[in-house]
Amino acid sequence: MAGLTMGRWFTPTRLWLIPPLLAIAAVATGWLPIPEATEIVADRGAPILGFLIAATLLAELSSAAGVFEVAAVHCARLARGSTPLLFILVAVLATLITITLGLDTTAVLLTPVVLAMTWRLGLPALPFAVLVVWLANTASLLLPVSNLTNLLALQHSHLSTASFAARMALPELVAVSTTVLYLGLRFRRQLTGRYPVPDQVVPGDPITYRVCAAACVGFAVAVALDVAPWLAATVAALATVAATAARDRPRLTFSLIPWRMALAIAALFLLVAALTAHGLGDLITEWAARSHWQTIVLAATTSNVINNLPAYLALENAIPPGGTTNLYEILLGVNIGPLITIWGSLATVLWAARCRAQGVIITPRAFAAIALPGVPLVLLCTAATLYL
Repeated sequence: MAGLTMGRWFTPTRLWLIPPLLAIAAVATGWLPIPEATEIVADRGAPILGFLIAATLLAELSSAAGVFEVAAVHCARLARGSTPLLFILVAVLATLITITLGLDTTAVLLTPVVLAMTWRLGLPALPFAVLVVWLANTASLLLPVSNLTNLLALQHSHLSTASFAARMALPELVAVSTTVLYLGLRFRRQLTGRYPVPDQVVPGDPITYRVCAAACVGFAVAVALDVAPWLAATVAALATVAATAARDRPRLTFSLIPWRMALAIAALFLLVAALTAHGLGDLITEWAARSHWQTIVLAATTSNVINNLPAYLALENAIPPGGTTNLYEILLGVNIGPLITIWGSLATVLWAARCRAQGVIITPRAFAAIALPGVPLVLLCTAATLYL
């Protein structure tokens, strides 16, 4: 579909094994001492991984209950048959989901819902698919839960959610607006005409749907009130698990737990710590200290080369513990920047797999061709707001 194909060489389901194997080698050879490795996993990894597992359960069970499908169809009805207006409303929905439930939720769970909606309405799928993955990344600046990099940044700097959100509110607004404007212009010829307004979707189980929808809203409110993200996600996830257990117990399977992702992320903590202790930290600190703009470019470039999570962990060493110097520049680079390579962020990798499963297939070259003019524009406009 859309005249794009993905090479068979790209098999993201196998990539998760690489970090754990390298981390085991680093610890086994003494390159990273066992006491230091244990401390890193316990102090830094545990809260992040706990949040990841709980948030994934919340998102997966909410999706199964129809929360995202109902929201997408409501957007289609609200747009009243206008394709350009639907594009904007899907952007609003993707932004809200990214801010409150995280970029992986947008990439993994909203993508198939939006693609199914476009096919049902007879609309081109590619503009909406690209919109979703771009906003999964560029809209992930506002809250700690929007991106794992944000959670790591708050853990490192000891900022409150309110302080973080206040500083990132204007960059978030500019990043989202510039994204929608650029992609709207890029796909303007495909975003014309009208479509038949669909009927409203009725959830299969209204009770589970209401519980899951309330859990998502409650989670967002709790995070905004500065409740620890892992605690807010755990309470919300338990509510959805309880509702699902009571109404549809077979849906609760071990496959809901993202254990591969959790293991890979824990391994990345160890790998970056080992590399930092052997000279990488000094090199990055020297480079990032030269200018704010150089820090942003370094963060974006590194993210596209090795993925944004290890890029953030490596660049964090340029920030003194508890400090915020260069913190926001790094986050702009690792959150917005990794949209040129299809492996730049985990959300994009997962999005590509979901698109391929739905028949929308894109090559790394085609993905980069869309991004190369737009990513620098979004980064430039957003970074300028940091200094206002």
